[in-house]
Amino acid sequence: MSGSAVAKKIRVVLAEDQEMVLGALAALLEMEGDISVVAQARNGKQALDSVRTHWPDILITDIEMPELTGLDLAAAVKGLTRVIIVTTFARSGYLRRAMEAGANGYLLKARPAREPADAVRRVHQGLRVIDSDLASEAWGEADPLTDRERQVLR
Repeated sequence: MSGSAVAKKIRVVLAEDQEMVLGALAALLEMEGDISVVAQARNGKQALDSVRTHWPDILITDIEMPELTGLDLAAAVKGLTRVIIVTTFARSGYLRRAMEAGANGYLLKARPAREPADAVRRVHQGLRVIDSDLASEAWGEADPLTDRERQVLR
């Protein structure tokens, strides 16, 4: 790459039905020099349309939204973009469902303001990002499936 080449910004679509949260998250991410919010959506259908229109690197979505949930949205865009779920639901069952739907990250809204940008960068690099407190809780849970049930799922 030549010295005059400009690094490509990470393109992000945000999906959140609470306008204040949507605006705050967009403002936080736009302050970062390497991240660009290319679209904001107030429901799952708008988010899906935005992904298909803007082809972002990352979709950040709330888990509960009108018209299409974040989990449904993650499944619908699998293979098109990487997905980070941002939610208030600190339950390992939701985390498991998000991962099954194809999410690459799962953050809680109660985390520090610097974490969404860090998560965007890590997920963009191909890593998974999971809220540390929730991950340790989920790690300690017993697997509810029998060996036979896991075989059938595979």
